[in-house]
Amino acid sequence: MASIKEKIGYALGDAASGGITWKIMSIAFPFYFTNVFGLSLADTAALMLIARMFDVVTDPLMGSLADRTQSRWGIYRPWLIFGAIPFGLIFALLLYTPDFGPVAKRVYAYVFYLLMMVVYTAVNVPYGSLLGVMTEDDNEKNEFSSYRMVGAYAMGFVTLLSFPYLQKMVGGSDAHQYAVLGAGFGILAAAMTLACGLLTRERVKQVRAEKFSFRQFANLFKNKPWLLLTSIGICTNFFNGFRYAVAAYIFQYCMGGDITIGSLIINYTVFMAFGEVTCMIFGGLSPKFTAWVGSKRMAFIWASVICLVLSVAFFFIPMTPASIWLMIALVVLTSVGVGIYSPLLWSMYADVADYATETFGTSSTGLIFSSGTMAQKFGGAVSGSLIALLLGIAGATMIADEMGNESIDPASVTESVRTMIWVLFSLFPAFIAVIMTILAYVYPIKK
Repeated sequence: MASIKEKIGYALGDAASGGITWKIMSIAFPFYFTNVFGLSLADTAALMLIARMFDVVTDPLMGSLADRTQSRWGIYRPWLIFGAIPFGLIFALLLYTPDFGPVAKRVYAYVFYLLMMVVYTAVNVPYGSLLGVMTEDDNEKNEFSSYRMVGAYAMGFVTLLSFPYLQKMVGGSDAHQYAVLGAGFGILAAAMTLACGLLTRERVKQVRAEKFSFRQFANLFKNKPWLLLTSIGICTNFFNGFRYAVAAYIFQYCMGGDITIGSLIINYTVFMAFGEVTCMIFGGLSPKFTAWVGSKRMAFIWASVICLVLSVAFFFIPMTPASIWLMIALVVLTSVGVGIYSPLLWSMYADVADYATETFGTSSTGLIFSSGTMAQKFGGAVSGSLIALLLGIAGATMIADEMGNESIDPASVTESVRTMIWVLFSLFPAFIAVIMTILAYVYPIKK
């Protein structure tokens, strides 16, 4: 039986990767690259898409490599312990805007974004795989997964809510603010990742394939639960990716900027932070909800339907600052579904890893869990790329300042562009939720 201390230690890992680095990368990066760093819409779309295509190769390779690691610290934990500092450092450098010309800045963005994807993979794939070796008890796996999601969403709430206030406190240009906050959040993410590696334990002895073989990769495509769950994972990250990445554009171009109500500053990070609290609460309640409906599969279906209905409802909200509390209410209610399905996904990956061991005779836990990380990054990247592409199709164009830095030309933000932004936050995610529901319905493992 694992202690509360260990469960909290495990939660710190996703508080760092999901609650800090990935949250900022998902919600701020499309806007940051186009409006602060100075990349064009086309460059931003290409950067995010190329990086995630790169992950399609690196994530499964990392999973296979992690499965074969042998050290005094275990199989997966050393990647957290020794990867913590590079993880925080590269994140900080990625949020720094160098005083370079347009070509050099483009190279800088590509190099550090790709490096961030590599180090994120090197830390997060082993982190996810830990769930398969900390306990054999299925209920305890659900508890660990629930703690993980509570940690991620609690830290996500803190990150998003504090971001505009920290920017105001730092002062200076937007580029200076992002650089300072990148350094601060990078240090915090590194410390949490290291703590996770030191506080957790690996108890389950794996039946391992000691030699590298492509048979493990081939077996994945014979594994129906893996194929379906990976597709579900990509869809969940499409769903989240569209909403988080579009939030900044909603406030900039649909709401007319930040909204101040008394002493409360509501910008895009605070707006999504309301949903983080709901995700945190319902992530904690997810195991109880799962027990009530009878299986992880049925719980996932119900969660997907919640996301579908409320995403469609958001489309019909008037596009005015006066609707802000109604917008927040629907974000909160949609997050009930997100909070329920998020821990289920990782617990279901543990079930798929057990299924693979029983079916094919050797453990491929790291390889199985790497597909979860790959789905996360692939979904986020494609959604980010599509946002930049579709805004361009809707009529948004770029304008350069005297230094050659580009941002979206406010004059090009017509009603069609604003409608596209609204659709990308509502109807696009709703369509993805339909696919999620269908895939969960045919998913064969009914634990």
